[in-house]
Amino acid sequence: MDTSPAPFVPPAPQPRSSPPSTLEMIRIVYRNPLELWGEPSYNEPWISVTGIGGPLVIANDPGLVRHVLVDNAKNYKMARVRQLILRPILRDGLLTAEGDVWKRSRKAMAPVFTPRNIFGFARPMLDRTLAFVEKYEEVSGTVDIAHDMTMLTYDILAETLFSGEIAGESGSFAHDVDRLLETMGRVDPLDLLRAPEWLPRLTRLRGRKTMAYFRKIVSDTMEMRAERLRRDPDGAPQDFLTLLLKAEGPEGLSRAEIEDNIITFIGAGHETTARALGWTLFCLAEAPWERDKVEVEIDAVLKREPDPAKWLDAMPLTRAAFEEALRLYPPAPSINREPIEPETYKDLYIRKGAAVLVMPWVIHRHRKLWDKPDAFMPERFHPGRREKIDRFQYLPFGAGPRVCIGTTFAMQEAIIALAVMLSRFRFDTVAETQPWPVQKLTTQPQGGLPMAVSRRR
Repeated sequence: MDTSPAPFVPPAPQPRSSPPSTLEMIRIVYRNPLELWGEPSYNEPWISVTGIGGPLVIANDPGLVRHVLVDNAKNYKMARVRQLILRPILRDGLLTAEGDVWKRSRKAMAPVFTPRNIFGFARPMLDRTLAFVEKYEEVSGTVDIAHDMTMLTYDILAETLFSGEIAGESGSFAHDVDRLLETMGRVDPLDLLRAPEWLPRLTRLRGRKTMAYFRKIVSDTMEMRAERLRRDPDGAPQDFLTLLLKAEGPEGLSRAEIEDNIITFIGAGHETTARALGWTLFCLAEAPWERDKVEVEIDAVLKREPDPAKWLDAMPLTRAAFEEALRLYPPAPSINREPIEPETYKDLYIRKGAAVLVMPWVIHRHRKLWDKPDAFMPERFHPGRREKIDRFQYLPFGAGPRVCIGTTFAMQEAIIALAVMLSRFRFDTVAETQPWPVQKLTTQPQGGLPMAVSRRR
């Protein structure tokens, strides 16, 4: 008789049984696009319809996803609606740049994210996490883990990629990130209608002050490092910030492009990992039998392996829990493309200019791709099973030429953070822990993640 507990099913919108009206759809997309998708989206390999903004293709089949993102990627550009949302924030940062600008930016950043450099970041990641969790020694009551993970990943990013030299105060940073994404990182009804770009998006006007704050942080940060390079070119840290500034010039990046890439990493570069860490701690708290396995593994590894650069490979169960949380709550829940020329994939005709949505949120919960897709089951990613998952049915970091350049950085950071936190403390849900996933720029827990923290030993 099987006495194992039933898998935990974390909160998520139920698939719609009928399509919404046009007005209702606009309201849903503005409020929370995750609530838009109906049963066909979670059961069919693809859906081709004509929506209020024109032709729309929802690509769920791993073969079609590979075709769009890899095999015929040259025929696809960033979708216009995605650019309307992100470009006001990131401008020509790596996530939004295209063509030669994107190629120059990717080339300039590649040296920072080599395996050798990633392993070199492990010790600073560990040090910043150890310093951060000291706060939990004095905690009584609950803390908002969603907020805390944003602060922790900001500290790690500032230390590793900017050598601790980001202008401004980190204390208000998490609040400002949330406010920025609340006001600017969401779909405006005019975006759906494909209105001209010069027409003001009222939903984003409120974010101008926060955007100006971010730009000032970046400008001050660049000037601080540029002055240090002028004083002592050989003494400045050879980190992400220095490499970008040294790439400035006619053959490299413009000063504006450098600024855009710094703001991309300050904003989006830590936000995605922060959300994934919060959801992981929540899921483990609600599935204590899974948390027990992770704690046992972490305790054993920390006893025998002092080098944090080796923890990612040494902790497969911890990694599996994090990857399962990434599946259920992908930080980037949608990937938007637009075909430059019409084409056919099998019996699907894709019109020029169609909106092609590769939705990790939907694909990761697709009924034909996963067993019990709505349940938190880290064993899917255990050694021997992880290898059987199709590369294009699991897309937390995207795929193809534009796959996230910081994937290994984020995975190492997450495992180190989880190892430190779960070796010392236990995070439990409380009555107020009622998160609801909402799609803004990332998959965020509406209402935060209030949790009780207690010392394990």
